[in-house]
Amino acid sequence: MAPQDTLFARLRGACAGEWRAYVEHPFVAGLADGTLPQACFRHYLVQDYLFLIHFARAYALAAYKADTLDDIRQATEGLKAIVDVEMGLHVTFCAGWGLDEAAMAAAPEADATMAYTRYVLEKGLAGDLLDLHVALAPCIVGYGEIGARLAADPATRTDGNPYAAWIEMYASAEYQEVAAAEVAHLDRLMARRGGPGRLDGLVTTFRQATRLEAAFWDMGMSAPAPGR
Repeated sequence: MAPQDTLFARLRGACAGEWRAYVEHPFVAGLADGTLPQACFRHYLVQDYLFLIHFARAYALAAYKADTLDDIRQATEGLKAIVDVEMGLHVTFCAGWGLDEAAMAAAPEADATMAYTRYVLEKGLAGDLLDLHVALAPCIVGYGEIGARLAADPATRTDGNPYAAWIEMYASAEYQEVAAAEVAHLDRLMARRGGPGRLDGLVTTFRQATRLEAAFWDMGMSAPAPGR
């Protein structure tokens, strides 16, 4: 959980209803108790693979938008982590669910995947580095919050839960460090780029990105019928 005096906490507090709809979504509840249909999870995994490709593009855009060497390094490290590490981990995880990388790469993007990824890229193109990271924050920090909450909740099913590994991945110390680093980076960007009247626009961006994250869960729960 982000400290209450951070920019992220202010954004989350201003969008409390949308945030609850995202982090307490029925898809998340289905992960927690293991009742999510496995076809839905596989559909989500395929779309998440495609999402990660655009996530990498967003970090490449962040490097272009950066105006300090530290920000360029931060963006480059994020890009390398996605391309060289996270994609490989995702492919390995998906293989355990019977999903082949070539088939995932050839899959059509769902409307929800296009909506969120293009929204993030548009905010980065039209705005500055702070706009881009605020649009990314519901994903980066939100997954960490979901993972930590589910792992700490005694009601979360552990024995025989097919989604236990997913929960452990986002509850892990490694991912919690990633989420915490993003919270801190948002504060550094706000200190340099924020100003009177800036917060309202950032709240609007954060709210829309959070809604699009919830729509991504909706997409996951609407797995296409076999053969489609």
